[in-house]
Amino acid sequence: MHLKAFPIDLLSVHVWRQAQTQTNVINFYEEDFNIMNPRRNNRGTKDGIYRMEFPIMQWLFAGVYKAFGNHLIISRILTFLISLISVWGFYCLLKSLFGNEKVALIGAWAFNFSPAFYYYAVSPLPDNFALCCGIWALAVFLKSLPDASWKSTIFGAFLMSLSMAAKLPFILFYAFPFGFYVQKIFQKRLVTNDIFKGIIWLAFFTPTLLWYLWVIPTWQGNGIVAGMLDLAKSPMELLDILQHNLISTLPELLLNIGAVPLFIAGFYFIKKQKVHRHSLFFPMAFWAFLTLLYFIFELNMIGKVHDYYLFPFYPILFAIVAYGSLQLTKVKYGKKIVLFLLITLPIFAFARIQGRWNADEPRLNKTLLTHKTELQAISEKDDLIIVGNDASYAIWFYHLDRKGWAFAEDRLTPKDIKFMIKSGAKYLYSDSQIVNKNPNFKPYLDNLIFEEGTIRVYKLK
Repeated sequence: MHLKAFPIDLLSVHVWRQAQTQTNVINFYEEDFNIMNPRRNNRGTKDGIYRMEFPIMQWLFAGVYKAFGNHLIISRILTFLISLISVWGFYCLLKSLFGNEKVALIGAWAFNFSPAFYYYAVSPLPDNFALCCGIWALAVFLKSLPDASWKSTIFGAFLMSLSMAAKLPFILFYAFPFGFYVQKIFQKRLVTNDIFKGIIWLAFFTPTLLWYLWVIPTWQGNGIVAGMLDLAKSPMELLDILQHNLISTLPELLLNIGAVPLFIAGFYFIKKQKVHRHSLFFPMAFWAFLTLLYFIFELNMIGKVHDYYLFPFYPILFAIVAYGSLQLTKVKYGKKIVLFLLITLPIFAFARIQGRWNADEPRLNKTLLTHKTELQAISEKDDLIIVGNDASYAIWFYHLDRKGWAFAEDRLTPKDIKFMIKSGAKYLYSDSQIVNKNPNFKPYLDNLIFEEGTIRVYKLK
């Protein structure tokens, strides 16, 4: 089902974040393999170092590039393998949680065909790596219960630390082991070994925490940390976003239309079977509660488009789907209903997502794809260029394989271009009609050397 996507260049939904990630990979490969120095191409004459999440996935991908060269398909294949390992990990997690192999298989199958997960399964994003490590951390932790061994504690804490390092929101996954030990405290079952194991979790958590304490103050214009504290939307806009996520994103993209009845059944049977009496209910509920708070806190940033911000929900959602499936098979005709719904999942996923890999509707300036070779041939690899409009400050640079300055929303002034030329800019790649037709730029433009669609390329004086 994914074969069509492997040879396709970066395009479609959230190509912005994919281009940022792939640029990190390429710069590790071409410039500096120091994992502490992820670089972006929107840098002007500076070094381009910009630290956000700890770039462990990008760095590992670059290591493979060192062996095989710069080919996007490598990132797609590696991301796909990470996604398959996530599915395997979720199977192991559910098997330990429910003690039932069939329900684990059902849950893993349903998770695999979450339309959003299906799309991102070949899209280079650090969220994939973070999700994989987080799922396996919980799988290792659950398998070792009721009393986790030292080996499983160390391995689980290491994986959880990697998960959070790769993407900050996955700090939420710590809620499960934390809730488990808090429950033992209230039940007065905490022993000395538990305290030492808690110290191990803290020891692996600390380096990741220190990374974010170091880099977050350097982030510019990033609303993720501020969340609702940097609210720019009205209450009605927030309600509209909430409604969209509940009636569209959740059933269509996160769950899959075919899994919605199983999800609803899961909630029904959680109440009917009095699951709150289960020994693992409190850590699961605590984890789900904090994840819901995260959703509310980031609602203005998630908006109607950032479905990959919701990756931390996957294990919780599909644990409920798996439980609903298990209980539904126990009622009359239940097995047939479950089987039918499971068969529909790949069909719905394919129908919902396949159009995203359409090069005719790439969700970026199409000329960047259709004339990529020609656009790259205009300038030399080391030439500094000016590009725009590019709100991502990454997509154009990725496709042109160049570095320099980017502008968005037609925000380029004659003063800006004068400074950039003085700093070494040699070409202007622009689809801004305001910039292209502004007579005040003529003193800085040598000649027009390319025009196709809305893109013009000028040699700068």
